[in-house]
Formats: sequence, structure tokens, C-alpha cells
Amino acid sequence: MDNTQDNIKLKFGLVGRQISYSFSRGYFAEKFKQENLPYTYVNFDLQAITELNAIIKNTPNLKGLNVTIPYKEEVIPILDSLNKRAKKIGAVNTIRITHNNKLKGYNTDYYGFKKSLEPHLKKQHKRALILGTGGASKAIAYALKKLNITYNYVSRSKKEGVKFTYLDLTKDIISNYNIIINCTPIGTFPNVEACPDIPYNALSKNHILYDLIYNPEETKFLSYGKRKGATTINGLEMLKLQAEKAWTIWNKS
Repeated sequence: MDNTQDNIKLKFGLVGRQISYSFSRGYFAEKFKQENLPYTYVNFDLQAITELNAIIKNTPNLKGLNVTIPYKEEVIPILDSLNKRAKKIGAVNTIRITHNNKLKGYNTDYYGFKKSLEPHLKKQHKRALILGTGGASKAIAYALKKLNITYNYVSRSKKEGVKFTYLDLTKDIISNYNIIINCTPIGTFPNVEACPDIPYNALSKNHILYDLIYNPEETKFLSYGKRKGATTINGLEMLKLQAEKAWTIWNKS
């Protein structure tokens, strides 16, 4: 390819750590192919978020980035500005890069989760448990708030804002929270035999189990829910929706 063509070939990418498995690269490569767009999408596997500055500086025609574990919160101090919603959520998964290399952070996880959960909600779905307290869980909490669903966090240890540890969880607690969302990486390929430690025998057909993991398609967490008749949702639809929302943001005029 000659230099003239290369100068107009926009680049997009994913920032994270140990992301060779990433959904985003495959999704956008297929999108660019289907829509006949001369763009590329690359993974930026960083050991520390501070490496991002050099990437921005040394990657010509970089237009937008997705951000994944573990940098959704760590990236914020590096950005020049934050979209209002991302500021409220306190986590960023999408960055728009302007012509003068200014970085603006957005959160499209919130949108993807809300849109993928809404069709499954019934009148009993009023209370949710969020497993995990990382960057993704913040977007989930924000979406639940917008849907008027009460939520509490579950974590391995007691800390500010966390109501339950895994050891606290009883059958009664699980019965009282009809939506359970796994925002942890527990159960991701290749560790497919792992699952969050909750009392699965308290699940019922009135529950929704939502796992942000998409590989494997059905985690052990979801398979336990399915056995009890619960509605189960994996993270694939959320990922597609948040990716398309990111695409819209990158293409703002």
C-alpha cells in the first residue's frame, strides 16, 4: 500500500491487558470487511496504562479506542475530557480521539447492558446483586438505577459500598434478589470450570442470571441458573450493542 492510501486509512483499537482473545478486534474486522471500509482495528496489550500516551503519539490516524479490563477506571486521569454519563459512572470503555489528539472518554457498557437486559424484565425483577466491583460493574449499577432496580454489590471482602461478601450470601438473600449479574472474570475461557461462589440451589424460574462473559457461550454460572429454570443471558449481545454505540461516537462529525 502506498503512503497516500495509508494516510487515510483510519485505525481503531482495544486497550487492555492479556487481550489476545478479544471480542472487539474480530467484531470490527468483520464490520469493516462487510461495509467495505479501509480501516484497521488492533489490540494494544499494555502492562501499564501509562503506555497509552506513547501509543497515541506514535500511531498515525488513530481515531478511536475501546478500553477493557483492567483499565476502565485507570484510564480516566490520562483523558482530556469525559462525557457527562461516563463521569457519573466513573468508568470509561470508549475513547474518541480528535484531530488534535485530544482524548474524550465515554461509557457504552451502560447502554449495551441496559438494552440487552430490558426485554427480559418482568414485574418481579426489582432487586439485583452485582458480583464484582470493577469498572464494568459501575456501568451495570448505573443502568440498574436508570431502570429503577435496587442493587447491592457482592465482593470477596467488605469495603465501602459493598453490602455482602460471598460468605454472607444465604438462600434467603438469593431468593430476595431476582437478578444476579456476574461482572467478574470468573468462568472465562480457559477456566470454564470456575464460577462465582453463591448458593445456586436458591435460584428459581423467577431469576435472571446475567454473565458479562461471552466465552464460553454458557458459563458454569449460567448453566447452574438454567438448571433451576432461570432466564440466562451471556455478554455477547451487550458487547455488540456497546461496540455499535462506540462506532457511532467515533464517527461523530
